[in-house]
Amino acid sequence: MKFRILHEIKGRMRVHMAQTSMTDREADTLQYYLESHPAVWRAKVYERTQDAVIYFTGERDELIGVLKRFSYENAKTPDCVLELSGRKANREYLDRLACKALLRFGSKLLVPYVLRCAVTAVKSSRYIWRGMRSVMRRRIEVALLDGIAISVSVLRRDMKTAGSVMFLLDIGGILEEWTHKKSVDDLARSMSLNVSKVWLLSGGQEVLTDTNRIGAGDLIVVHMGNMIPFDGSVVNGEGMVNQASLTGEPLPAAKKKGGYVYAGTVLEEGELTIQVKETTGATRYEKIVTMIEETEKLKSGVESRAEHLADRLVPYTLLGTALVYLLTRNTAKALSVLMVDFSCALKLSMPITVLAAMQEASRHRITVKGGKFLEKIAEADTIVFDKTGTLTEAQPRVAEVVPFGAESPEELLRIAACLEEHFPHSMAKAVVNAAKEKGLIHEENHSRVEYIVAHGISSRMEEKKVVIGSYHFVFEDEACRIPEGMEETFRSLPGEFSQLYLAIDGVLAAAICIADPIRKEAPGAVSLLKRSGFSKIVMMTGDSERTAAAVADRIGVDEYYSEVLPEDKAAFVHREHAQGRKVVMIGDGVNDSPALSAADVGIAISDGAQIAREVADITIEEDNLYELVSLRTISDNMVNRIHRNYISIVGINSALILLGVAGIIPPAFSALLHNTSTLMISMKAMSGWKTESVREKDETMFERTGT
Repeated sequence: MKFRILHEIKGRMRVHMAQTSMTDREADTLQYYLESHPAVWRAKVYERTQDAVIYFTGERDELIGVLKRFSYENAKTPDCVLELSGRKANREYLDRLACKALLRFGSKLLVPYVLRCAVTAVKSSRYIWRGMRSVMRRRIEVALLDGIAISVSVLRRDMKTAGSVMFLLDIGGILEEWTHKKSVDDLARSMSLNVSKVWLLSGGQEVLTDTNRIGAGDLIVVHMGNMIPFDGSVVNGEGMVNQASLTGEPLPAAKKKGGYVYAGTVLEEGELTIQVKETTGATRYEKIVTMIEETEKLKSGVESRAEHLADRLVPYTLLGTALVYLLTRNTAKALSVLMVDFSCALKLSMPITVLAAMQEASRHRITVKGGKFLEKIAEADTIVFDKTGTLTEAQPRVAEVVPFGAESPEELLRIAACLEEHFPHSMAKAVVNAAKEKGLIHEENHSRVEYIVAHGISSRMEEKKVVIGSYHFVFEDEACRIPEGMEETFRSLPGEFSQLYLAIDGVLAAAICIADPIRKEAPGAVSLLKRSGFSKIVMMTGDSERTAAAVADRIGVDEYYSEVLPEDKAAFVHREHAQGRKVVMIGDGVNDSPALSAADVGIAISDGAQIAREVADITIEEDNLYELVSLRTISDNMVNRIHRNYISIVGINSALILLGVAGIIPPAFSALLHNTSTLMISMKAMSGWKTESVREKDETMFERTGT
């Protein structure tokens, strides 16, 4: 692709693509292509000017090569990225704002004053009707204040003030609608379905297949802990499905043969065979948008309090107006109070601040399912980490297979992979990947697989019972035994590794040693989280005491707990709540979901199990623990900005009321200053968000910039 460099500084380049016009589809394709490259950490494409602003790491020549290799024909962009783009909506709102401003100022230059007054009088009827409707519903709201203020201005033949008030109210309404829609759409896009492969039932066998090859009528098998990728009917099996993302209901719904399931829900228990009805992603997206718009999750506590306070202030504004008139008998002074109310700014700026914070989080690839969770992050004092896949590398690997019988390590690994490939856990992925690297073929030669959360897997092969899992599951729950004469081999298993135990017909067949290295940024991230205000940092793991102690010491947590079960993690969260602490839980596995639900805020990291991501209140796509510090910073900035907005709104509006009552400024000017200040506070709430990500190379420094 040909292009021209317009401007560049270290780590940032603006280029102009050599084309006369750019469609929305082309702009989305280019942006996806750029942001998919490891050297690019952010890109913004402007379709109207055919420009792209690229933020990158690494060498300049590497980025130039990336741009030269680009072509619309060869770039592979997922359909959901193109279908769910918000580019068109953003342009429409910008056009609406521009048209509103042009009509306003153009009419002043070109339209006679008498005609402008007539138009203003006609437009005012809409606001007056809203105020009357508020009275008919026996509700004293901001709409009533707006209606009275505009009515009084029209009756006083002060059409300039009435027109200015209506113009600023229209602009504020468009900005609020735009910010809300953009935030909701971005949030819904990030929550949209992202399943690349499914188990297709073909010829009685389960075959791992790309989702884009699945069509209506196909049979797919969904195992426990996985997301249901398509809408369809259950033709076999039973299970409990978490539908919270669509219905908001916290309890899972029972599904069996003849039932119907929806794309994006998660199978918490059991196994289902589903006949696919439709494979389009748009319906899933629309359902999420509807859910977000209807749920109260979007409202933070401070936002809700601001809205309630705004409505409660309306009667006092009316009372103040009446008192000023009774004391002064001056309509202009009384109108100054009516023109300046606190509620308008409170109702407009607070929601915008919360949604702008959610937008800032999304730029860090952090999905926040509601503004209240950002507020809770700022208030939290305790943070609990799951170890495997969270504090340790997301991709553990098999270091060694220790046989305890006649079978070879390769055969034992093949058996283990055959069982583990069905389930979403980092340890299971390590086994499957190890078999793949060795070229081991593991055809489905077992019966139905039963998964016991946080314990292990049980099935039958060639009439023999096969189990694989933790020490507790294999030796205590299943009462398996170590082969005679192999006790010393068992005791000498390397302590630096986590172990999965494979037993056949009640006898230990192999110990699979899993290397689970600590994330290199984990100690630095834990240190920064302490500095950011967390007074208690805890690690919980199902691993042995020896492994847990070593990891806890290296990372620097305050407390650690080993050999814990899912219910133990949730019980710990409840105990902390009983002591008055606010808890954040971070995990990535099926076994973390109870604790994620119990915590004040549940956070799922990177590519964890779908059930964990669905239950979690916040998901972090970036595979870097430093983004937790960014999340804390964004939350703190949001709360601080809201508090500053309160001070600004009270200070500015109180001053305007006093100036109006004193007769220093007329009502028209009071209204103009009030609406202008409201708009400026709201614009400030939308803009100026800049939270620097902490890169691995900057482990010793975390710099906050922003509000």
